[in-house]
Amino acid sequence: MDCLFCKIIAGEIPSKKLYEDEKILAFYDISPIAPVHFLVIPKEHIASIDDITPENSAIVAYIFEKLPELAKKAGITNGYRVISNCKADAGQTVPHLHFHVLGGKEMNWTC
Repeated sequence: MDCLFCKIIAGEIPSKKLYEDEKILAFYDISPIAPVHFLVIPKEHIASIDDITPENSAIVAYIFEKLPELAKKAGITNGYRVISNCKADAGQTVPHLHFHVLGGKEMNWTC
């Protein structure tokens, strides 16, 4: 599979890791748009939100259960934004389900 995030998970491409366990990887975005900007991805390849099924949806719940811990670990203390783009028209550039977590400043709609 020629997936950028699968290669990061496999260690073929380096990343600045925030957190990793057997199910997920959280790493800092290489082009941050907020003072704190990291991504959380499932280790299982799921292409996008449209590909979440009853068989794999538990990983999404797990990610959202971990988000408060990850935000705190990243130094976010006063709220954060979670974004997931679904497919090309929404700006998804890597076809692997991922959640951007933005924080570290007061945000408006455009960030």
